[in-house]
Amino acid sequence: MSLAYIKTDNNIPLADDHQSDVGVVSIEYHNIDQFLKHIEKRAFHMARVSTRSLEDAHDIVQESMYKLVQKYTDKDSSAWKPLFYRILNSKITDYYRRNAVKDRLFPWKKPDVEDANEYGDSILDQGIGRSSEEPDAMMLRQRRISKLASHIQALPRRQKQAFMLRTWEGLSTRETAKAMGCSEGSVKTHYSRAMIRLRSMLEDDYDD
Repeated sequence: MSLAYIKTDNNIPLADDHQSDVGVVSIEYHNIDQFLKHIEKRAFHMARVSTRSLEDAHDIVQESMYKLVQKYTDKDSSAWKPLFYRILNSKITDYYRRNAVKDRLFPWKKPDVEDANEYGDSILDQGIGRSSEEPDAMMLRQRRISKLASHIQALPRRQKQAFMLRTWEGLSTRETAKAMGCSEGSVKTHYSRAMIRLRSMLEDDYDD
């Protein structure tokens, strides 16, 4: 089974690990409010698949948006996207660290998490599912998206970040490197490993 059968809500196909940055389209924003309205839904779902918690994802996105407005409103609009995702990734990293400490101190307290099927449903709610599809085709597509969502959740954190920023948000390698606070070479490595791992898991699903 190929990753190519699903597109993001930007209508960008899930690229392979050799995809170039040619053709990455930058949107010009007139003000930061317009940018935040455009980014909010995808940022929420990125945080949601990373934390598997609606409440925590909402808090992380709100905190990230507030920090962007507080510190970077005067920056050129072309810088907002990588800056925002760098803040968001930092907040998600802090979330993992806090929860790692909580798990060590209070191992009997485990947070409620969402099922991957719910995340897959949310993707369809955003319009990735095609309204013209027959019910059987829609159901098959939904199952595939749910499986993909589950596999994305299982990726190591940095691979997950690279994959979602490149495919979900359509950031270039350079923008992704800025957002993740690492080199472009590291982005390519994380992204390539994520693609290899996802392909392997999807092929296993197909074989089953």
